[in-house]
Amino acid sequence: MALKLEELGIAAAGLDAVRPFAVEELDVRGRAVAFGPVLDGILGRHDYPDPVSRLLAEAIVLTGLLGTSLKFDGRFTLQTQTEGPVSMLVVDFAFPDAIRACATFDDDRVQALMAADKATPEALLGHGHLAMTIDQGQHMQRYQGLVELDGISLEEVARRYFERSEQIPTEVRLGVGELYTRKEGEGHARTWTAGGVLIQFLPEAPDRQRQADIDPGDAPEGTVPHEVEEDDAWVEAKVLVDTVQDDELTDPEVSVEMLLFRLFHERGVRLFDPQPLADKCRCSREKIEGVLAGFSAEEIEAVTVNGRIEVTCEFCNAKYEFER
Repeated sequence: MALKLEELGIAAAGLDAVRPFAVEELDVRGRAVAFGPVLDGILGRHDYPDPVSRLLAEAIVLTGLLGTSLKFDGRFTLQTQTEGPVSMLVVDFAFPDAIRACATFDDDRVQALMAADKATPEALLGHGHLAMTIDQGQHMQRYQGLVELDGISLEEVARRYFERSEQIPTEVRLGVGELYTRKEGEGHARTWTAGGVLIQFLPEAPDRQRQADIDPGDAPEGTVPHEVEEDDAWVEAKVLVDTVQDDELTDPEVSVEMLLFRLFHERGVRLFDPQPLADKCRCSREKIEGVLAGFSAEEIEAVTVNGRIEVTCEFCNAKYEFER
């Protein structure tokens, strides 16, 4: 018989909420999330080809895990720029809960990969870079970290980012799925689901967190690679997270709390208050009007059709019309 959360005295965070947690015996802190209506709303309004939607969903999950770690009124933006069929992904998180996303892609190249059954996330992204930007607001310096994209997954992107920018051992699992339901007389309805788990090794003793030096790429022939034996506690935590299956991350019936209990109940896992996420765009008529006000007369003329200017938000597809 399956154990129920009520038996543990735990209230489920539910869908579209990030659950921070700690496994203190392993010196691990992490975050877990299960996406539902928020993800389905974002992907549904864009109606991208399925592989593009899946790739953007992974980016949304990763942004949700990272963005909710902000402790101030700011923004976290994940953006890719590549030569691949999906030339750009943009996912934007604004404190405390607003998330929005969009993708730019070459439909012919995406369809060709789909026809060849090769539309993997790595093939869709191709080569380029991914930028993670933290904007702390006016009068504060922005921070940006870059990771080269060379045929790697978004899971590997996160690992490399924290290894090189923060020197924090990190492990990530992302999963995206589709849920089909049937309503009498209405056929099948599809909804998108996704989830993710991120853990980081944060021991009090810094020497336990040491990592091997990054290969400079031009070391003399015969140079012995620098190696550091991983801490046993971190090895155990990684092995546990690597057992997570996609269906555990995408099944709405499997709460993040039950997943964390399965992974870490022998060591003990402490749960912190969940942080909800919302499908919100920051576009407005006033903001767009302010942008148009900075256009020259020639630029205004170029975007005017039949005496009117129409602007569509790439994130939420909202349309705004202005008289010339």
